[in-house]
Amino acid sequence: MYSMERWKGRVAFITGASSGIGRAVAATLAGNNLRIALCARREERLIELAGEIESESGAVMVLPTDLRDGGQVRAAFDSVRTHWGGVDVLINNAGVGYKTPLYHGDLDRWKEMIEVNILGLSQCAYEAMSDMRERGDNGHIINISSIGAYRHKSGSIGNAIYVATKRAVRSLNESIRMELRSLDSNIRVSSVSPGLVETEFAARFLQDEKAGKTIYQQIRTLQPEDIAEMIRFILSSPPHVEIHDLIVRPTGQES
Repeated sequence: MYSMERWKGRVAFITGASSGIGRAVAATLAGNNLRIALCARREERLIELAGEIESESGAVMVLPTDLRDGGQVRAAFDSVRTHWGGVDVLINNAGVGYKTPLYHGDLDRWKEMIEVNILGLSQCAYEAMSDMRERGDNGHIINISSIGAYRHKSGSIGNAIYVATKRAVRSLNESIRMELRSLDSNIRVSSVSPGLVETEFAARFLQDEKAGKTIYQQIRTLQPEDIAEMIRFILSSPPHVEIHDLIVRPTGQES
């Protein structure tokens, strides 16, 4: 029987926790008695969320961090080590995306997507694995990818760099798994690739709030809480079960 009991009192480090999926995951895991390290750039959002979930779990840490800055990432993990001894669960949720065709040559936005979605994710995985190896070698890393890692929708001009970063996440997920197996480690690694989830992402991606809202009105979309439940399911699986790659679409999504 699947259970979250083994994670009670353990430490979950959640990136991109200030909104959307990250926020929902933080609330869900706090409700399952994990200690929660909230990591994102928007400190005021993290403080607000901490106030909401602190009354339930009583153990929340706010870590305002820009994942593009390696020093800030290291400092965030060091803070968790100082206060709680290290990380047992990593939810690599933070990600950015912009609709920017290659022929626009928008190097700054390309660089931001690559630095957050690939390099930031990789450094967080490294830091978390270091802790997990010292804390019993039985932690769990969950990388949030995208359905774009599996298909490039016809007519979606401007997605090239974003989709490339999410395909890289898919590749990294398997590479991490293979490296852990080579170490005979019990740490598990999983990837969740959502389809359309109603968050702030579409408005940011299109740089148009009205157009972003329109996208979510076309079908009944997934909600952040749906993905949080998928993550809870993954974590609740027995130690010998590794749910490695999970695609989650709204029923009404065509591609």
